[in-house]
Amino acid sequence: MTAVKIKPAKAHYYFIIKGSAIAFQISRYKAKHSLIFNSTWHAHVNGTIFSCNCVTIYNGKELIFTFYNTAMKISMTGICFSLVMLMSCEQNNKRTELVLPQRQAPKTLSYQTDSAKQWLAQHANNPAHLQIALTVNRTDSAYFAKMDSVILPVDMSGNLVFYLPFPLGVPYLRDIRKIIFFSYPTQTFAAYENGVLIYTGATNMGRKKDPTPTGLFYTNWKAEETTSTFNDEWELRWNFNIENKAGIGWHQYELPGYPASHSCLRLLETDARYLYEWADQWVLLDDETVKVKGTPVIVFGSYGFDAPKPWLQLLTDPHALDISKEEIEKITTPHLTKIIAEQMKREKLPANKK
Repeated sequence: MTAVKIKPAKAHYYFIIKGSAIAFQISRYKAKHSLIFNSTWHAHVNGTIFSCNCVTIYNGKELIFTFYNTAMKISMTGICFSLVMLMSCEQNNKRTELVLPQRQAPKTLSYQTDSAKQWLAQHANNPAHLQIALTVNRTDSAYFAKMDSVILPVDMSGNLVFYLPFPLGVPYLRDIRKIIFFSYPTQTFAAYENGVLIYTGATNMGRKKDPTPTGLFYTNWKAEETTSTFNDEWELRWNFNIENKAGIGWHQYELPGYPASHSCLRLLETDARYLYEWADQWVLLDDETVKVKGTPVIVFGSYGFDAPKPWLQLLTDPHALDISKEEIEKITTPHLTKIIAEQMKREKLPANKK
């Protein structure tokens, strides 16, 4: 095998692998901040020309190739993946900073316990404070009122995002138009647009007996109101499916303050409706074929079912549950090329189909 140096600024490159010439042509994908290419590969093997498409991402050190939509069953994938390239890149890798929305931060961040009934008597008419209290305890108003002791921020003057663990911005996500994360360990979720946190809240995920599966999913179909596949007496509002065969999705339902669902992702109604209206549905070619997948959803981590509620750690360390930018990057990296490939498919849809 012979490897050659390449410069991403050029349009055509040729490689010699075991006597066969492989050429590929790069066309820049219209991304604002990073080198993402839509590439067409042409392999000349024993006088026959084969072609396949791939998404190519340049991360500052190397090109990462992921092939998709390949119609022919040949060894082209194996040939391409065996390619070794020594990169010599002259690309200007300057990155603009993310523009974050202005939000009010609390003057101090610390937590204390209090009586739920006593606190409600003083704050029930303050919607902002009530939202923070419910979210910090991963519960809804009905269950909150039944709790003896709750954990609360000492200073509630800040925006909700400052009391939850997700980072306000993740530069690594800047080229992903929309993505949602669900954290099993912290029982929270976050929605990002081009790397900027735009919405976050609490969730109650799958119980120990019926855990929510982790990994990469996409939003499929949605319904303002539907019945549970587990119990037809359970009415689910603002339901958005992410795993069609298993019947898993997010929706509004009671939040007792711990993972209690039968694999679904329970949300407060306000949060469920926001994500319901914000995320994209799949686009079907016919009743059996998905043409374009919906918004990517990554569910990650595990929950200590036999340990105290994780958010109680905030009493001694207000940053105990923080999720770093680096952790989000690590979680996303294995799925990045698939996410970009689906995003590119959606970008090609007519405006009224997106």
